[in-house]
Order: sequence, then structure tokens, then C-alpha cells
Amino acid sequence: MRLSTVILPIHRWGEGQKVWQHAEDLGFHTAYTYDHLSWRAFRDGPWFGAVPTLTAAATATQSMRLGTLVTSPNFRHPVTLAKELITLDDISEGRITLGIGAGGNGFDATTLLKGDEEPWTPRERADRFGEFVPLLDKLLREPAGTTHEGRFYAASEARNVPGCVQRPRLPFAVAATGPRGLKLAARFGQAWVTTGDPKLYESGTPEQSVEAVAGQLGNLGKACAEAGRDAAELDKILLTGFTPDFNPALAAPRLGRPLDSLDAFVDFAGRHAELGFTEIVVHWPIADSVFAADQAIFERIATEALAQLR
Repeated sequence: MRLSTVILPIHRWGEGQKVWQHAEDLGFHTAYTYDHLSWRAFRDGPWFGAVPTLTAAATATQSMRLGTLVTSPNFRHPVTLAKELITLDDISEGRITLGIGAGGNGFDATTLLKGDEEPWTPRERADRFGEFVPLLDKLLREPAGTTHEGRFYAASEARNVPGCVQRPRLPFAVAATGPRGLKLAARFGQAWVTTGDPKLYESGTPEQSVEAVAGQLGNLGKACAEAGRDAAELDKILLTGFTPDFNPALAAPRLGRPLDSLDAFVDFAGRHAELGFTEIVVHWPIADSVFAADQAIFERIATEALAQLR
């Protein structure tokens, strides 16, 4: 089991640099950031770009892995993204993981629209994702030149010399729960990402959530089998904060929410480790937000939880 964190890109770098360095000092395996134009309740506050933030973090840290959770086709093109990723992989000396998903219907889906345009439907997002991932894979694996003419994306002798530091390319962590996304994870992923079943956050139970993610893991196994791949080859990443355990109204009375105490987190992480998850990701505390948490308890979890799980 590994423990990682998400640092939202809300800090001016004078402060943000200290946060990323502190995350490394605490021993987190990976520090991710969201790749959005803005996000939910943070829309009217500071929000910086993911790739420049990760570039700065790469120069401010030494060994901690860095990545996105997650990048999507909502405002990215495979050709330009590939160029940014090989540059970021080079600057970080091979420490980048690309978390990637189909995207949602939030601000990313509407910011670039003209007045008469409608956001993509879930089917359209899945269609684009289905073309986006294979093309990005090819661009990163074949630096000498890639040509592609598809339904949504084109590339004409796109060059990414010298390619990624990590060979044959940097790892993909594919966020997916539906059948089409799971097939992409099985074919192209080095890891799979879930946030659980979002329908359960408001009215479900921790037990129902565990059952739901167990079902997702089962579906991932089936997708891998169909692709001729052993599901054990993929890391299984749980991005926390979106299951009933984190809803204050639904948290277990005895222990509270997973970030309320070391015991609560160890209990939560242990249940998911038993299912087969290999990495748990927690949000760096942000006061007066959905990610508020006691910093001292958070740091104790970062430094002590894994020892109790072994």
C-alpha cells in the first residue's frame, strides 16, 4: 500500500512551493494536482494551471512522484499535451504519472463553448476519450513522428524527440468505471483510478461503498481478461473524499471520518487494501472547504498510517 496526496493548484508559488516540499518531507509517494480550468466551489478563488504547477514542483522536489488526477479531453489536445508531458517528464527526471479520464460536465466542459454550442454528452465524452488515449499513447511511444486522422483528432508527423525519460513512455493512471473506460484502462493503463460510486456519497453507507468499489474492481478484472492482461499488473488507486465515509452526516459514529484520526484512517485504508487497492490518495487540507482537516492529524496519518497497515 502507498499513500499519496492531492495538492489543489490554489496557492501562489511563494506559498505553494512550501506545500509541495512539505509533502515530500512527509514521505508521500506521489503528489498529484487537479487538471481543471476551475473546479466547483473553488471557481471564484485562485486556481493555477496544472502543467506549470507540476513543472515548478518538479524543480522544488527531489524524489517524490508527481502527476495529474486527472487530465481530460475537455480542453486538451493529444498533440500539444504530449509535448508538454515529455518536457515535464524530462524536467522531473522521470517522476511523472498522467492521471487521465473522460472528463465531466463542469466548468471545463463549458468555458470554451460558443454561445450556441452545447457541452458534450456523456457518450460524446466517451467517444473522444476512446480516441484520445490511444493517440496520446502513440505520440509518447513514437517520438520520431506520428500521423493520425481520426474522427476528433489529427496529427501530421507530430514529433516528440527525444521522447519520455520513462520508457516506453510515462505511466497512465486511467480513471474509469464504465465498460468503455475500463477497456482503455486494461489496454493502456499502468494504473486504474476510482473515486468510488458518487451516487452513494449523499445517502449510502461505508459498507455499500466498499461493495460498490469491489464491483468496480471485478469489472476491471473482466476488462483485463478480455484484453489478455493480468489485472494484477495494474496499480489500483482510490482518490478519497467522495465516498460516504467522508460525508460528515454519514461518517461512522465510533471513528468519524477517515481524516479525523489515525485510527479512522487506518480502518478505512485497511478495508480498501483488503479489496486490492495499492494506493490511497488524500487531499491536502484546505481550511473552510470540503477538504478541511486538522493539519496535525493529517501529518500523523502521512507518517504513521502505513506502518500500522503492514
